[in-house]
Amino acid sequence: MDEVLALKESVLFYLDRSGGLQKLVEDCEPFNGPQQSEAVYRFCVSVNPSDVMELDPLLGDRVLHDPLTATSLFRSVCFISIKTLSLIEQIHTENQVNIILKLTHLPPFPEYTLDLSAAPRSYGPTRPFAMEGLVIAMTRTTQYTQGARFLCSDDDCTCSTGYTHIRVHRPGATEAATVRRDFSCLVCGAPLKEDLKFRVLGDKQLVELIHVGVLDVLNVHPQRSLRYQSVTLFLRDELCHSMELGRLYRVLGIPALVHQWPGLTWSVEASSVQPCEPVYPHTVSPDLQALLKAAAGSPWRFPGLLAHSFGSEVVPPGRYDTLKLALLLSLVQTTPETAQTFHSLDLLALASDTLVIDRLMAYSLSLAVRGVRHQAQGEMFASLSRDEHGAGTANVHAGSALLASGGVCMLGDLGGFRKDKLDAIQSVLESRAVAVFVPGRRYGEEADQQLSFPVRCSFWALADASELLLRRSGPRGHGALLGATEMGPKPSQLAESFGLVLRCPDPLGGPGVLAQAAHTLSQALPPGGEPLYPTAIQLPYQDYKEFLSHARGLRGELSSGAEKMIHGYYMASRRVRCDQNHGVKVSVASVKLMITLAEAHCKLCLRTTVEEEDALIAVLLCENSITLQHGASVLVIPPDPAFPCDLGEGVGALLRRDLLLEDLRQAVLRFIYAYAPGAASYIAEE
Repeated sequence: MDEVLALKESVLFYLDRSGGLQKLVEDCEPFNGPQQSEAVYRFCVSVNPSDVMELDPLLGDRVLHDPLTATSLFRSVCFISIKTLSLIEQIHTENQVNIILKLTHLPPFPEYTLDLSAAPRSYGPTRPFAMEGLVIAMTRTTQYTQGARFLCSDDDCTCSTGYTHIRVHRPGATEAATVRRDFSCLVCGAPLKEDLKFRVLGDKQLVELIHVGVLDVLNVHPQRSLRYQSVTLFLRDELCHSMELGRLYRVLGIPALVHQWPGLTWSVEASSVQPCEPVYPHTVSPDLQALLKAAAGSPWRFPGLLAHSFGSEVVPPGRYDTLKLALLLSLVQTTPETAQTFHSLDLLALASDTLVIDRLMAYSLSLAVRGVRHQAQGEMFASLSRDEHGAGTANVHAGSALLASGGVCMLGDLGGFRKDKLDAIQSVLESRAVAVFVPGRRYGEEADQQLSFPVRCSFWALADASELLLRRSGPRGHGALLGATEMGPKPSQLAESFGLVLRCPDPLGGPGVLAQAAHTLSQALPPGGEPLYPTAIQLPYQDYKEFLSHARGLRGELSSGAEKMIHGYYMASRRVRCDQNHGVKVSVASVKLMITLAEAHCKLCLRTTVEEEDALIAVLLCENSITLQHGASVLVIPPDPAFPCDLGEGVGALLRRDLLLEDLRQAVLRFIYAYAPGAASYIAEE
């Protein structure tokens, strides 16, 4: 008895020192209304285990290893405080106080960490654990019983009135365990009946959490025999809607075995939820630092050299440089888990050799913060199933796009999708959200519902350009001309919904095919002998991975010159591309696309200010994409404007590229000056 009193004194001292008593007083104010009469009053108490352990080690041991006893101690102290301070007049017994302990953290020791890939899934200690995982499914919010009042059926018994028999929810308890009809009175043994007027309801949501290692299975890495099993997480009341599909979270909760006849379900009652951000190495290697220093004389050289040598394990240096630059720009724009905003950069590549492009995209996907390759047999966006834990509501499972949150979702060849799937892709690209229809009759609801989930990833896709051209080109192949590319069976709106459409020219049987064959053979042979590309810059995979992680953390600020170029190009393009039959062919989304491209190019240069030279690359890529879809305009640019010459010829090629890009910059400025309204106020005629 003396030990219990000492523990209660420690609880009172901790609540007073941590501000818990003041919060209790504030939480009691809403319950003082004339109509506020309930059987159970629920209060959340924030507990810092480190402070408790420093104050009273015995109490800290109860909090960490016997949470039910610790909850009972806090409930007793809170009840005495409420009665002493006359905070709620309707509370008569200690049973009416329902205390929920919210731990701020757990000790950073293995004993308090639960690895979801090696969880025992059996009987274990009912105490808090910390776990990290990926949300792959969640249900809609339903109700559960927080507490209920029971009265004795014998009118002569003292328990036929009052609040003697109160039942509240405990971790691992089902609805049937909280509210049943076979309870007996503790005084006389007569059956108890529930007073339905005093039942207190709360919200609950079920979430499927899985080990983060499942992302390696969803990526392009070789298939493994290892498989992961998800864990059911119960979110209650204020924790509902605190998690999103496809996000990583760190959860503090109490594992419990839920008895559902004829079996048992291992689940976790969540106590706190926090977004989790993985830590990646983000350093710039000495080789890249030396390359950046050597290319400091031009704002275009360093990203050009990066793209030129990128993906040398798949394609020879200098092949598909524009596509590789676009892939690097898309990779550097992916954001960490905790970022509030996401600037997507979607790519659609048109090529004759789709196999090589697919391999190049798969190689690039492994460098993303999170990369998911959509499988033909999997779900692309979301699917529905019935909840198996007694709620009977709809359970929404995340598809490839939602699982790639904050990263890249690789769709592959669009030629393998049906029309309905292409329409769904176009809808998601335009709205950046996944709509899920929930039929009410099937899932126990009164009415049908439409759920919406935000999509925070970039999409990569490819299509066979030769197939598209053969379908629509004339007898002499006029469809192969720049600006006359037809989308064939794919709707043109689908191509427009992708932010960037790139043509990867490589004639069948041309020198690029022979170079690719020689490169593939050299990669298959054991290393040794003379290098195949003695003058090319060779950067290892790990250098690119760490460099991109470092570049993602930079934040670019748009300069006045870059803003004027992007705005002026947009206004001029709308004027020259205005068609009476089809309307304006340059949408407002082009401005966002160009800003995203310019910021990404700025990050690749390891700068924090987006200059006019970054905006030029964005304008050229955007103009090239629009030209492929709608034809050329007054602004005449070469077929490959970002790389007008081959960089494999040494320093002279870099100088020639700088001169050609400077000429294109002057051409863009003259185009803006001539056709953008009011451009003369900020662009000099000379």
